[in-house]
Amino acid sequence: MRGGPVLESGPLTKEGEFAVKVSFWFVIITALFVTCLLTANIIAVKLIILFGLLVPAGIIVFPLSYLFGDVLTEVYGYATARLVIWLGFGCNLLAVTAIYLGGLAPAAPFWQQQAAYEAILGFTPRLLLASFTAYLVGEFANSFVLAKLKIATQGRWLWTRTIGSTLVGEGLDTLIFISIAFWGIIPPRLMLTAILTQWMFKVVYEVIATPLTYWIVAFLKRREQLDTYDYRTNFSPILFRHGAVERGPV
Repeated sequence: MRGGPVLESGPLTKEGEFAVKVSFWFVIITALFVTCLLTANIIAVKLIILFGLLVPAGIIVFPLSYLFGDVLTEVYGYATARLVIWLGFGCNLLAVTAIYLGGLAPAAPFWQQQAAYEAILGFTPRLLLASFTAYLVGEFANSFVLAKLKIATQGRWLWTRTIGSTLVGEGLDTLIFISIAFWGIIPPRLMLTAILTQWMFKVVYEVIATPLTYWIVAFLKRREQLDTYDYRTNFSPILFRHGAVERGPV
């Protein structure tokens, strides 16, 4: 039994936009993508030692957002992944705004944890700029590279595009975030070490998770009867319409 109507380009509306139908499984993958993103941003304030490396706690779950981003692009196409990326950005912005307003709200007289609240959940403008910029550049680069590699490989060798897109996307994400957030705060040599360490960890994470990615992709293509190729897709990151795509055999 199918999970529901698949995401597909429907008839053009008067405004020139395609009608969109969404499936149960698409909603699940989107929810997991956004949840991983928000969770990573909240827990990233804690620094941990993992396999002898100093990394933010967000690294435990953040690479999963790239895994689900790969799945979205591989199954539903770049245009659909683009909508989800912007959805994640909007949800993150809403969460940050709510946390900020919560910090400004007067605390109850008996509540003595205001300093802890601000220390854990507070964000400086510089960190917000670093986080939002790195997210958008990294995610769009990841989706673009995967979509192009899928065409180049004619849909074969899924591992080459999931790992290849992660090398580019996670590399840009890490480079941009650490450069903006810590430039002038820590020595350039330590910055380079931090960038390379986190990039390596995220790529290894993706490699280890490759069997899971294969299973999810195969399951969704089978259930949705959908396999999107972005032959004629407009790859502009700020286009919010579904362009023409082609679907290969499942």
